[in-house]
Amino acid sequence: MTEKQPPRFCAVDSAKAGDPLAGTATHAGRMLLISWPRRTWTRSLRQARDMSHELLDQIETLVAGGRRVNLITRRDQPAELHRLILYPEARAFDVHREQLPRFLADMNAGHCLDRWAGQHQLLPVMLCCTHGKKDKCCAKFGYDTYRRLDKAIQQQAMPMELWESSHLGGCRLAASVLVLPSLRKYGRIAPADITPLLACETANRPYLPCFRGHGGLSPARQCAEIAVLERLSARGITATTRVDAGESRGESRAIVPVHWHSGEASGTLVAHCEVRTIQRIDTCADLEEGPTPSLCWFAVHVETVNDPVESAQESYQSSP
Repeated sequence: MTEKQPPRFCAVDSAKAGDPLAGTATHAGRMLLISWPRRTWTRSLRQARDMSHELLDQIETLVAGGRRVNLITRRDQPAELHRLILYPEARAFDVHREQLPRFLADMNAGHCLDRWAGQHQLLPVMLCCTHGKKDKCCAKFGYDTYRRLDKAIQQQAMPMELWESSHLGGCRLAASVLVLPSLRKYGRIAPADITPLLACETANRPYLPCFRGHGGLSPARQCAEIAVLERLSARGITATTRVDAGESRGESRAIVPVHWHSGEASGTLVAHCEVRTIQRIDTCADLEEGPTPSLCWFAVHVETVNDPVESAQESYQSSP
C-alpha cells in the first residue's frame, strides 16, 4: 500500500526556494472594500455567489475605471448591512444590500456621495487574506493569523480596524496582510510576529522581518527601501524614508537613492538592485506542475552618499 503523502502548500515551498518577500508588494492605491459574508465568496476577489447581476455589473464598471475591489468580512458585521471603505479617500459608508447597486452607480457616475451619510475612516485598516477558495494557503495560514491578530488587538485595545480579506496577491507568501492607508504589505507572518508587527504598525512604521514593501513603489524601489531600513536598523536607527521617484535603471539593474530621517539626523543611502531568476511555485494550483523560473528583484549593495552615521567605505551585502 502506498503511504499517503502529507499535504503540500505553495507557501512552504516558496520559503524553501528562497523566494524573497521584498519587492512583492505592488498594489492599487484606488480601492473599494465591500463587506460580504465569506461563506459566499467565489474564487474572484470581488464576487460572491449571492450578488445580483446589477451589483456585479456595477462592480465590474468600477474595476474598468481603475478601482480595485476587494471583499472583506468580520464576525460583528451584519450580513445585509455592508460596510464600504474607499481609498485613498479614507471614507466609510454603511449601505443596505438593496441600495448597493445605486451607491456604486453614483460612484461610477462621479456623483457626490455625501447623501449616503459616510464618515471619515480614522483608524488604520488591516486586511488579512483568508481567501481559501482562491488558495488553500490563505485558508490554512491566513485564518490562523487573522485570529491571532484579532485576539491581540482586542486584548491590547489597539487603534486598528482588522478585517478578513479576499485575495491580496502573493498567495505563496501567506499569511499575507495589507495595511491601509499606508499600503504596507506583509508576508509569512508567524505567531511570533503578531505582537511586534502590531507594535510597529501602531507606531506607524514597518515591521521589517515580514515587510514586503510599500504598494505604491516599484519592485526595485521596494527592495531599495527595505535594504536601507534594514541597514539603519542594524545600527539602532529607526527612520522614516523617502525613495526617489526616478531610479536609474536598466533592464535588470536599478540604482535607487533613499533619503532617511531620524530625529535630528538624516542622510542618503543608495541601493543597488538587480533582477535574479529563481525557481518557484506561485500558487497551490501549480504544485503538480512544479517550480518554474521567475524573475525577482534583490538589493545587493547599499552605499553611502550623504550619511553622518557611516563612512563611505561601508557597504551592505545581501544574497537571495
